[in-house]
Amino acid sequence: MQLRIGIVGVGGLGYLQAKTFSGIDGVSMVGAADVSAEARRLFEEEFGLPAYDHYRELLAEHGADLDAVSIVTPHTLHHEQAMACLRRDLHVLVEKPMVTDVGQAVELVETADERDLVLQVGYQRHFDPAFRELRRVLRSGRIGDIHAVNCHLGQDWIEIHRDTWRANPALSGGGQLYDTGSHLIDALLWTTEAEPDRVSAEIEYAAPRVDVNCALSLRLLKDGRPITAGVTVSGDGVAVAPSEGYFYWGTEGRVSYVDERITVSEKGAVTYRTEVADDVGFQTLNREKLANFADSIEGTAEPAVPGEVGLRVTALTEAIYRADEAGTRTSVQSVIDEAVAARG
Repeated sequence: MQLRIGIVGVGGLGYLQAKTFSGIDGVSMVGAADVSAEARRLFEEEFGLPAYDHYRELLAEHGADLDAVSIVTPHTLHHEQAMACLRRDLHVLVEKPMVTDVGQAVELVETADERDLVLQVGYQRHFDPAFRELRRVLRSGRIGDIHAVNCHLGQDWIEIHRDTWRANPALSGGGQLYDTGSHLIDALLWTTEAEPDRVSAEIEYAAPRVDVNCALSLRLLKDGRPITAGVTVSGDGVAVAPSEGYFYWGTEGRVSYVDERITVSEKGAVTYRTEVADDVGFQTLNREKLANFADSIEGTAEPAVPGEVGLRVTALTEAIYRADEAGTRTSVQSVIDEAVAARG
């Protein structure tokens, strides 16, 4: 059975997704939508399929021919586009961040559950061998119970995005925290398998609502045990490519992941060190992400990054902004509870 898919947003990453989907067995593309005439032209020439200037045209013309849609558009557009697809009983893959509002995240997750549809978020570190190995080591228990974490991410983000939609809060929802920083937050929660409990924050803004530097103090909970976490996200770094590091302390040792290397120390002695293969490129991870989406719809795999992950990351991100504005600790669960209550 062929999985019939449409793509909303085929400039940049969306175009790469189209190229990838075209090479996955059992998947056939039906059409696309993009506001850019040049992106539409390139898609039509490359794949011989129709492209429309609005996603509603794609759904109106081909809704009956589609099984799923991949959404690769500016962040604040995700909710409307994803909801329109879910209401047509289409499975949805949405690039990160899933949305930039907790109420919208709750609505997407609840709608997908009610209609028994796959809702998946494009956090690709879940497919990265380095992060999978890091998570495996932490799950093994060799450093005991994790009680503290420190992680950081920095890149020259603001200079390369200052005049793009990513630095326009109306389209991005914020700044670096909702962009590359969202990957860091997701990876922190995924590798520790912990729930965000509360947060304090100090944020520096490059422009109104465009955050560029963040220093966060988090309390996570794992099986009822607290984990203290310190997080630094900088969008005013010295290199375009992101640089990141993760350090975990447990009751029996510590684990670090930095510069493509995972190191484990137990009782003060290094007991495990591995260099992570650096030939795993973006396109390989992209293909695994899209293949998992297709397999999830077919029922041969579980979604690697279900909508609940997007909800959790959005709730923590919104709690961070609230904590900075209020100058106090903010409960992440209270942010979710408010959103649920508002939905009635």
